[in-house]
Amino acid sequence: MMMNQRYAQSPKEVSGLNTAGLRENFLIEDLMQPDQFNFTYSHYDRAIVGSVVPVNSEQELPVYDNLKSDYFLERREMGIINVGGAGQVTIDGTTYDVSKLDAVFAGKGSKQVVFKSLSTDSPALFYLYSVPAHKEYPHQLIRKENASPTTLGSSATANERTIYKYIHLEGARSSQLVMGLTILATGSVWNTMPSHVHDRRMEAYFYFDVPADQVVFHMMGQPQETRHIVVKNNQALISPPWSIHSGGGTSNYGFIWAMGGENLVYSDIDPIAIKDLR
Repeated sequence: MMMNQRYAQSPKEVSGLNTAGLRENFLIEDLMQPDQFNFTYSHYDRAIVGSVVPVNSEQELPVYDNLKSDYFLERREMGIINVGGAGQVTIDGTTYDVSKLDAVFAGKGSKQVVFKSLSTDSPALFYLYSVPAHKEYPHQLIRKENASPTTLGSSATANERTIYKYIHLEGARSSQLVMGLTILATGSVWNTMPSHVHDRRMEAYFYFDVPADQVVFHMMGQPQETRHIVVKNNQALISPPWSIHSGGGTSNYGFIWAMGGENLVYSDIDPIAIKDLR
């Protein structure tokens, strides 16, 4: 069994892509399907973006031929965030009750990971992000309330938002995974603005709670040659290390950010002034 693969492109290659080419290389559209895992393996920092929605039965994390391993997390770690109804995650026999916007960290060496919803009418929607790991850290449940909420931006610039940091140096520890989410305040639409790049880490964005008739314009590309991709609810974007990553929605929404690469320092960014964007 093989998971989807996306290969890495340089800024020069991406500058020549049209809309279809950008979407084919960076947008992940098939997430959150009932009773199945959906994974995309990116060759940027070997990150894996995925999801599972257990509706009619529990779903156990499988192994894929891409990984050349005996089990999924033999040489990897995984961050799990629930954006749906109440659910459970069981890691090697330990069960965690996971409400909406709670997270679970599954460390390297976790052999069995099982996902369950507590209601078929309102199933859990588990977003999954995995990166290679070279050290084992214990699995852990992180409640939304304990995720170091920080409010940034303002209503005047339409970017008032609350950032929740789950897996990072001062939170749940990992080998190289950094993960959290951001909730836009009502009336605010811009995320991660002013924008930035961090050439030491790739990043992925997963947009959720986007109303069915609304979209997010996700901005990517080099700061002086920006591009955009139109994103709908429960879709994800791969962001190369050389690319900005920010977006503006036609309504407020939430998004999960996750990174892997050179270091674990959340604030290790290269800011881009708004006036310098092109």
